[in-house]
Amino acid sequence: MTKPPTSDVDLFADDVLLDPFQAYAELREQGPVVHLRKNDVYALTRYDVIRGALADWESFSSASIAFNPTANEALTGTSLASDPPAHTQLRAALTENLSPRALRGLKGRIETKADTLVAELVERGSFEAVDALARAFPLEVVADLIGFTGHVRDNMLRWGQAAMQVLGPMNQRTAENFPVAGELYAWCSAVRADDLAEGSVGRGIFEAEARGAIPPDTAGHIIHQYLGAGVDSTIAAIGNIVALFASHPDQLALVRADPSLVPAAFNEVLRFWPPINAWGRLATRDVDGTVVPAGAQVAVLLGSGNRDPRHYDDPDAFLVTRNPVDHLAFGYGPHGCAGQGLARLEAHAVIEALSRRVGRLVAGPEVRVPSNTTRSIEELPVLEVIPA
Repeated sequence: MTKPPTSDVDLFADDVLLDPFQAYAELREQGPVVHLRKNDVYALTRYDVIRGALADWESFSSASIAFNPTANEALTGTSLASDPPAHTQLRAALTENLSPRALRGLKGRIETKADTLVAELVERGSFEAVDALARAFPLEVVADLIGFTGHVRDNMLRWGQAAMQVLGPMNQRTAENFPVAGELYAWCSAVRADDLAEGSVGRGIFEAEARGAIPPDTAGHIIHQYLGAGVDSTIAAIGNIVALFASHPDQLALVRADPSLVPAAFNEVLRFWPPINAWGRLATRDVDGTVVPAGAQVAVLLGSGNRDPRHYDDPDAFLVTRNPVDHLAFGYGPHGCAGQGLARLEAHAVIEALSRRVGRLVAGPEVRVPSNTTRSIEELPVLEVIPA
């Protein structure tokens, strides 16, 4: 087996986490697979190799999606960290309530909620986009969907952020977030159907467990994924929508002139700034052609694949007419994001409301904080809204 090129890029250094795209460009030029000495991982850098690996669960196992053993151990038994056939059964229970048919009933409510919120913010004339929109909207949608009440509703943001932070290597961010993620794990282990609102998706998962559709004691794991994997990444995506439309008013104008571009615009937001840039896999065998040895920790660089000029023309331009339906931000293959239908519903509703009600957004500088897994905006002041 030939050895791949090596690099001293540290995927989890603050500057790389804040803006990884220059590092990704350098790694892509080195090769489709690069061994990162500082992280001791084999990074997959180019679109075709990444997509191929995500489809090949037998060679690239989800037994090691995190970059530290403690988190991988904690995730054992979840659909995120399992492979077929166990994954197939767990995922079926997760996606039963996220199918297009199941989500159709939510569409009107979500669109009304988004439009009401955006209308209030436009009326206000200036607002803090992350707190007032990017966080407020998906937190409310997911809380209502799963049936979270009381202290769980209040802790969703903390828990969701911590669940993503602990997927990194054992650095300071991971260590600080383990106790908070532990609160989420503990709650998910103890939660019962009665703790969730009647008629909610959460109750439905417990009903699936009761009728034997999923193994005993797995309902809590599945609910953990709605909160752990879904909330933080959707918040990041909605914050990115506002920031990109503020900095590309010509692209917002295109969507306003042609509302059928809404889905294409969201695909381009995800391609251009994916909420999650790197995800873990474990090589189960020597992988021919990609020079990854058996037992190696793999870093699947979704954000690098999304900017690969071998696959996308002019990849560093944000163009809502591109419609990159094959972007990698939701993953691909058996582990393609189970909640992507819900994320699309939420994001499309926000884009529709913004394009209908806003002529132009004038935003101040975005504030980012380095995070192990989710690349998101922490603060984004919208200084002025020029109505449509």
